[in-house]
Amino acid sequence: MSGIGPWEAVAGWSRGEPEVRLAGRDDIEPLVLVLARAFADDPVACYLFDGERARARGLRRFFGAQLRTMMMGPGEVWTTSRASGAAIWVRPGAPRAATWRDAVRLAPVFADVVLGGRASASFRLLADVERARPTQEHWYLATLGTDPRAQGRGVGSALLRSTLKAVDDEGMPAYLESSKRQNVPFYMRHGFEVTGVVRSVDGAVSLWPMWRSPRPPGG
Repeated sequence: MSGIGPWEAVAGWSRGEPEVRLAGRDDIEPLVLVLARAFADDPVACYLFDGERARARGLRRFFGAQLRTMMMGPGEVWTTSRASGAAIWVRPGAPRAATWRDAVRLAPVFADVVLGGRASASFRLLADVERARPTQEHWYLATLGTDPRAQGRGVGSALLRSTLKAVDDEGMPAYLESSKRQNVPFYMRHGFEVTGVVRSVDGAVSLWPMWRSPRPPGG
């Protein structure tokens, strides 16, 4: 999932990257709002939740559950000094938690999805996304989002770079699903490659699984 501006990979470099830090529990509520805004126009979010009201409610519930779950142990949440974005990573070997499908079970968003009128197609899409995820151990970028008011300032790139350096130091691959075609080049600039396409049964939305092999030090 990616709620970033497609221009973030090239904008803002002359001004320097934002400072990145690990998020804490006090950041949960601000980041829930930031991510809900970041994904308000996301194609998958629009597919799952019908209408702006249901989408805003469903996204807040989803991201609240995802952030709390990750901070309890299986992942890491990174943000900036101004909490203008978030990168939510699942560590290698961790239980497969905090994906869309699992977070729907954790949070009371089921009714919001059902009310969207495509419950069967929606949950089939989520299951297909989960099945496409590689079994090889990897770092999983579950969510990357930037507050729309901060897009174009290099927030997404700074959040990615902070973890990818550590991932390369470990010699581990990384994986994500891009829910916007226009964000695929952004991730490619950070070393990810498209491995396929996951489409909803009605062809209304698509996601692009992307894999990143570890880079050697200095590479």
